[in-house]
Amino acid sequence: MIGRLFCALPLLLLPGLALAEDYGLKVSDCDWNASAVNIVEPWADNTRSFAQGNVRLALLDTIEPALGWAHLLVLSPPYNEVGGRQCKVVGVETYGFGGMLFDQLTSRYDPATGLTFTVPVQTYVDQVEDFTWLSLIVTLNQATGAITTDLILP
Repeated sequence: MIGRLFCALPLLLLPGLALAEDYGLKVSDCDWNASAVNIVEPWADNTRSFAQGNVRLALLDTIEPALGWAHLLVLSPPYNEVGGRQCKVVGVETYGFGGMLFDQLTSRYDPATGLTFTVPVQTYVDQVEDFTWLSLIVTLNQATGAITTDLILP
């Protein structure tokens, strides 16, 4: 009986390990990884617009590193002095995610917090030396341009 408990213990702790991981989520200004060449084809399936077209999200594929090829592009208000939107990329530290199910992207709007997007992403978990699927949550305040992120178990 106790032997079975010890065998099952790692499986019981796996969700906790995923939550304890410091994923190093990062929202960066657009650079080379935001190039149009990295938008996943077909563009119609891998980009979405919101807020009467003022906000656009796109799935980016930088090819390398293989464990972090997927990034989320966010074009949104506020607008700069010449009318351009802010351009941000969401990823993990200096790389992206190991996968993203962009077709499962959902959105909701709350006047108190702004637009919130949720999309399944795959990321590498050091403790288990494998990839796991998590939900990436991105909240955008269009008035200030502030973007907050979180990863949670689905």
